[in-house]
Amino acid sequence: QVQLVESGGGLVQAGGSLDLSCAASGSILRVNTWAWYRQAPGQQRERELVAQITRGAVATYQDSVKGRFTISRDNVLNIVYLRMNSLKPEDTAVYYCTADVQPSDRETYDTYWGQGTQVTVFS
Repeated sequence: QVQLVESGGGLVQAGGSLDLSCAASGSILRVNTWAWYRQAPGQQRERELVAQITRGAVATYQDSVKGRFTISRDNVLNIVYLRMNSLKPEDTAVYYCTADVQPSDRETYDTYWGQGTQVTVFS
């Protein structure tokens, strides 16, 4: 069984930085694409894609975080990172990691989600 465990959220003043990480564990043959999503407070808010990175380390970002956030990955340890600089109050959200994982007993990929970690930016 595959699990994703996130860490690194917290409370930070605007302009500050935070590092998030997400580790995949279980019977994993390969992780393809990693991604970070976030869901801002409010019942009507949907989860939005923040950044994603392919196995070949090609990264793409939501326009609002370009130049401030950096996604990276470790293919040996099966970990993804999100470095967040110059944080703004509007970055406040629960951040979720996802991974497209090929379990060791199958040829297909499944998408797994982490439990979410809270990031709160105050001004």
